[in-house]
Amino acid sequence: MPSYLFLRGLAIGFALAAPVGPVGVLCVRRALADGRHAAFVAGLGAAFADTFYGAVAGLGLTVISSFLVSHNIFLRVTGGLILIILGIRSLRMPAAFEAAPACGPGLLKDFISTFLITLTNPGTILASMGVFAALGAFGQHDGVGAAAILILGVFSGSTLWWLILSAAASAARSRLSPRALNLLNSGSGVLLVLFGLGIIGSLAFNCL
Repeated sequence: MPSYLFLRGLAIGFALAAPVGPVGVLCVRRALADGRHAAFVAGLGAAFADTFYGAVAGLGLTVISSFLVSHNIFLRVTGGLILIILGIRSLRMPAAFEAAPACGPGLLKDFISTFLITLTNPGTILASMGVFAALGAFGQHDGVGAAAILILGVFSGSTLWWLILSAAASAARSRLSPRALNLLNSGSGVLLVLFGLGIIGSLAFNCL
């Protein structure tokens, strides 16, 4: 039973992380600019946020989920602004494309940025609930211990995706010329800005 719950959580975490979005773009950019370690740390921030939302959905914490949904506007604006700022910084500060150190304030900023971007996306809690329901995870655990195994699986699945993505992007980094890398860096900056504007702009449609 514990292994079954872990594998189910693993599938949920992977499914939550895999869709292409702003964090994926940011992770690829970090891999191209600073190497695999920086990209993985950035993805790890999203994995922690996915795990938080997975715990909320899996444990049926309706108070927290209701609070997050009710503050939908604030969360979208915050997440959108973070993406716009990161995108503009990418455009204004071309990457040096040298391997980043394995630790330091830059990696901490990457972790916090992706954590906040994922955490301030109210769609993540809805996606978590949908994936949990689709895989039959709601109400299946028995006790805190079983729930912890399920949530650990969610974290492991999300982390596995970011490990795969960071490794793949880092491998591609060695095969691209500096000019191509700079073009990809600029392109990722534009995408981050567009993602941010799209998130904030979607509020206008909700008000119509």
